[in-house]
Amino acid sequence: MAGDDGILEQLNRDYIASVQNGDVKRFDEILADEFYCSNPDGSLVDRKAFLEQTARPVTISGLEARDVLIRLFGDVAIIHARTVYRTADGAAKSGRYTDVWARSGGGWKAVSAHVTRG
Repeated sequence: MAGDDGILEQLNRDYIASVQNGDVKRFDEILADEFYCSNPDGSLVDRKAFLEQTARPVTISGLEARDVLIRLFGDVAIIHARTVYRTADGAAKSGRYTDVWARSGGGWKAVSAHVTRG
């Protein structure tokens, strides 16, 4: 893997791992100051609130991204994917997400996320 595709694939893996592990530190590194997230409950949170919710205990397990599609448009990238995971009671669930990344200072930062869960 080389170039932007490879970098974005790794950032996507880091993002998913950070959700699963409640890794506020990694999110602090990869989220733009202007980041916003549309949560599965319909709420819209800014970067600060997203980091706060990430710090809460994780209630899902086995989170995986599947069918990842990375689309590049110059200095903007959109990542679409399906997720699978288990709830605290062991029920198998799935969802989708769309993340928007922007090139910033020679690297990539997440500027937006939209998450659904079934």
